[in-house]
Amino acid sequence: MKTGLLAFCIFSVFMLWLPASEGGTKDEKKTPPAEHIPILLYHRFGPAVADSMTVTTKVFESHLKYLKDNGYRVISLRQLVDYCLGKGPTPPAGSVVIVADDGHKSVYTDMLPLIKKYNIPVTLFIYPSAISNASYAMTWNQLREIKKSGLVDFQSHSYWHPNFKQDQKKMAPDKYEKSVEMQLKQSKAKLEKELGIHVDMLAWPFGIYDDRLISKAIAAGYVAAFTIERRHAGVSGNIMSLPRYLMTDSDRGKTFENILKGNFSSHKNKY
Repeated sequence: MKTGLLAFCIFSVFMLWLPASEGGTKDEKKTPPAEHIPILLYHRFGPAVADSMTVTTKVFESHLKYLKDNGYRVISLRQLVDYCLGKGPTPPAGSVVIVADDGHKSVYTDMLPLIKKYNIPVTLFIYPSAISNASYAMTWNQLREIKKSGLVDFQSHSYWHPNFKQDQKKMAPDKYEKSVEMQLKQSKAKLEKELGIHVDMLAWPFGIYDDRLISKAIAAGYVAAFTIERRHAGVSGNIMSLPRYLMTDSDRGKTFENILKGNFSSHKNKY
């Protein structure tokens, strides 16, 4: 009896000592969902592929339908950022974020009807110099109409989408510094004035960033910034260089499923 009691005590102590990964429940072993949230980045849409940045409208809708049919939940980028900043709750498991860069007119003609149909939030990163100026871009009135949907947030993509790496090589240091400050501050100010919004997030043009650019962005009032690195975003990453998947028309079927699951090696997209 003494031997049996001793064995029981040893077994009980051993079970208490076991880490949760061996003796815990399934819930305890789960990775926090906000550690694995894909941000899907689109640029333009249409009936056919016009360039490498085009995702046909049909394929985009197939993405939205897949998310809906397979238990994913599209959350706003703001919800993810607030969580990463410790200002909001943990996003639910299966969360996905959808964003679009540049301000192409197909966002108004093709994307807007579909996000209304599926009732999902989207963040648009805009470079204001193109709006109501470039033939490929939306107008300020179209952006204001999009805003009325209540589904869209507008954030900065610099003022005219410069290549900071090239600018740094060809400009004198002081001129480059002033140019960076203009790109970051003027974009923010223009968007806030035209749309009556608060801008505090930035998509790095061409995904280019470095420590100096990050410090400039923080000084200009940005609390989060985004690259085009092909991996999931999470709270453990640098809030000023969160990754996004640059979507192409070939990202469909199994490829799209693998993106959502994070079955890709970490690397930068070719813009």
